[in-house]
Amino acid sequence: MPNTHDAPLEGARLLVSDFMPAELRDLDDRLARPYDSVFRVGLLIPMCGSAGLWAPSCISSAQVAVSQLNNAGGICGKAIELVAIDSALEATDPVDEVVNNLIETNRIDAIVGMHISAVRQNLSKIVNQRIPYVYTPLYEGGENTKGIFAIGDTPEKQLGPALEHLSKSQNTKRWALIGNDYVWPRASNSYAKEKLQECGVTIAYEKYLPFGVADMESILVDLESAEADAVLISVVGQDAITFNRAFGEAKMHEKMIRFSCAIEENGLLACGEDNLHELYSASSYFGAISTPANASFREKYYQLHGENAPVLNALGQSTYEGMQFLAGLMKHHENDWKEKDSSCLDSIEFSSVREASRAGDLSKKRPMYLAKADGVTFQIVKTL
Repeated sequence: MPNTHDAPLEGARLLVSDFMPAELRDLDDRLARPYDSVFRVGLLIPMCGSAGLWAPSCISSAQVAVSQLNNAGGICGKAIELVAIDSALEATDPVDEVVNNLIETNRIDAIVGMHISAVRQNLSKIVNQRIPYVYTPLYEGGENTKGIFAIGDTPEKQLGPALEHLSKSQNTKRWALIGNDYVWPRASNSYAKEKLQECGVTIAYEKYLPFGVADMESILVDLESAEADAVLISVVGQDAITFNRAFGEAKMHEKMIRFSCAIEENGLLACGEDNLHELYSASSYFGAISTPANASFREKYYQLHGENAPVLNALGQSTYEGMQFLAGLMKHHENDWKEKDSSCLDSIEFSSVREASRAGDLSKKRPMYLAKADGVTFQIVKTL
């Protein structure tokens, strides 16, 4: 990789996040500002491909955090700017090359990433403790690399309690497991099988799909043949939309319930109301949760972006908390963050929409919710 400040920045574009989203400036002009006057955060989000539908919510939520933090003095006394980087597997420019270039040329000071685990695992070798890396979405757990801070929900706290409740309340005896073929679905389903077997449930079917499957008919035939009465869906983004549309059109909800930890409010809108019957999800955040923290966040979000802003959801909101966590991390560990990892989460005080704003509260006081699709929104049915 070239190591020069004149190196091109293919695959990256800067968001002027202390202004309204429409007030975007040219990348080269913005990077011409004195380096020591700003703290630049690489916001790694999928902007194309099957997960591209998450990008608007992720960008918009991160901008709320940047606005708040800049009003309070920024990070390390510097104004924050976001460099948005396409972290989709389908991106034209490999994200590892883009990130390495930006780090080598001192154009980003930290990373906040909302992308799949396969990308995180690859980037951990590229970033290699050169800058802090906050990973925000739900994931399979177990991230303990120095300099990487995974703040999202894990199967033990998200998937397990929901499966146990649904198996009992819906009297489900035969579960099917469907996922994309990468680390998060496989690791989550491995956990799910253990949990379901503890509940006396039979695993009737298990299938892993490449990204971009356009025809789900054979999968639905297999589900029906397996006589499943519930299906755990771990396909993501557009693939989840394709599956749920086909599921709804085939009226499979008359035979089994659906449960997914990865489908969120953007996905509901894309699936369409008629294709969402008997669909459940579990998360520590939904746009509909009725808490003082979420009411405050919603107010700030719509004040900044207007009433037609991208829909609020867990994956988008996670970038808000990622930015806030980064600020807390640098406040407390500016000089020794390289020696820290995800085990330090409970010691960092930061602003959280998930009711965990004080040091020591993140894992202890973060509620987990079970929700059911109601039209194209989620309604909370139980706190797990």
